[in-house]
Amino acid sequence: MERTSRFNTLDNSTQGWINGFIGVVIFSGSLPATRLAVMEFDPVFLTMIRAAIAAAVGLALLGWFKEKRPARNQWVPLAIVSLGVVIGFPLLTALALQYVTSAHSIVFIGLLPLATALFGVLRGGERPRPVFWLLSMLGSALVMGYALAQGLSAAPAGDLLMLLAVLVCGLGYAEGAKLSRSLGGWQVICWALVVSMPLVVPLSVTLAPASFSGISLPAWLSLGYVALFSMLIGFVFWYRGLAQGGIAAVGQLQLLQPFFGLALAAGLLHEQVSLGMVLVTVAVIGCVAGAKKFAR
Repeated sequence: MERTSRFNTLDNSTQGWINGFIGVVIFSGSLPATRLAVMEFDPVFLTMIRAAIAAAVGLALLGWFKEKRPARNQWVPLAIVSLGVVIGFPLLTALALQYVTSAHSIVFIGLLPLATALFGVLRGGERPRPVFWLLSMLGSALVMGYALAQGLSAAPAGDLLMLLAVLVCGLGYAEGAKLSRSLGGWQVICWALVVSMPLVVPLSVTLAPASFSGISLPAWLSLGYVALFSMLIGFVFWYRGLAQGGIAAVGQLQLLQPFFGLALAAGLLHEQVSLGMVLVTVAVIGCVAGAKKFAR
């Protein structure tokens, strides 16, 4: 109780940064877990089944807490959230990870803060100062420069899919954060998951493999992680953090995600993390540290 009361005494912005940080830590395991899962699951089936599992839990939570149905004008934004973060980002990244390693894909996450901030302006009505955009674009340029230096043409399909994933994810983040101000953070992701059920549940059944006997325990654990943590629990903290601290400002925390993700890729998947990856990540985070001062 004492810890709870202390947390409640923090100003709204600080709570937003704390919630956002927890969300980023949870999301950091998404790409390595997806990489493990797509080694044994079809990427489209993986996308559908993870959403179906999360939707079932989300529906149960909404029923348990007797949440009211969203207003009529909230269903379209919920559909955008669903298309962006429930279906679009997981599907595009799962497809991309057939061509590139999770360590390589994580570098593209460096573009997410800029995408989120752009949609925060378009959909959330935020107006960061010009210096913010300068530093955010510099960070994004460092990320893309690294990708080009590594030979973008070596896996153009994977790189293009990751770029599209970042774009739809930024839209889903901003739309969900805007909606969280009136609907609530965990309610937004739960309702967005429910919106996806007419699509993901039938496709999960249709695309299911004939037998699951050859699926290893790491693949099952990875599916569980992306279904429960990446698809649901992480968003409870993330949307609340964006709504409390500002979409553009708290969205910059995503630049910490490559650090955690690269560590997981090296530790769990034994993928090579080059010095260049680390240096680019450090440089981009430096840009974000400066940009957050001018986010409002």
